[in-house]
Amino acid sequence: MKTLSKTIVAILTTGLFSCGLFCQQAQAAPIQGDIDLGGVVTYDTTSLATATRVNVWNSSIVLQRTGDFATFVAVGATPTMAAPWIFNSGTPATPMPGPATPMLWQVGGFTFNLSSSTVVSQSATFLDVSGVGTISGNSFDPTPGTWSFNSTQADGSSNPTFSFQANSAAVPEASPLALFGMGVLGLIGQQALRRKAA
Repeated sequence: MKTLSKTIVAILTTGLFSCGLFCQQAQAAPIQGDIDLGGVVTYDTTSLATATRVNVWNSSIVLQRTGDFATFVAVGATPTMAAPWIFNSGTPATPMPGPATPMLWQVGGFTFNLSSSTVVSQSATFLDVSGVGTISGNSFDPTPGTWSFNSTQADGSSNPTFSFQANSAAVPEASPLALFGMGVLGLIGQQALRRKAA
């Protein structure tokens, strides 16, 4: 039993010493929070029911933000938006996912790279598109994000209003010390099983 205790102490000491040396590297963190944009757009048609892309972002502003976005982005800031943005590569009757769009929006040092978009609902007065992408910037780790784009056109005008909500979907990472501790517990369990078998 004394040999097992000495082995465990040696493993713990070596592990804690090496983790103290090597685990202190600056590690970026995933982005946490939400950001909402709003404004006016022009589509490829004058009817929201047949639109398949945004040709022009006439005006876009940050409406609200939380978490890490609040640190770097001011309410009222003007994002840079990619145009044209194709949200439906099929037809309104048979929607197909839109293509990836690098730098769909950029604001306050953050960039949203669109992976895919899907039309959830489309009519003459309402459009709902959702999708996934990656948010990066400001020394954070690239973080998966979900988003939703909604537009209304109650009077049939060619410049309907829109709202765009994005939120990060960060997955917490295990700390190196916690991983080390799980490894040590596994070694202790393995040693105990060997002793019982002997």
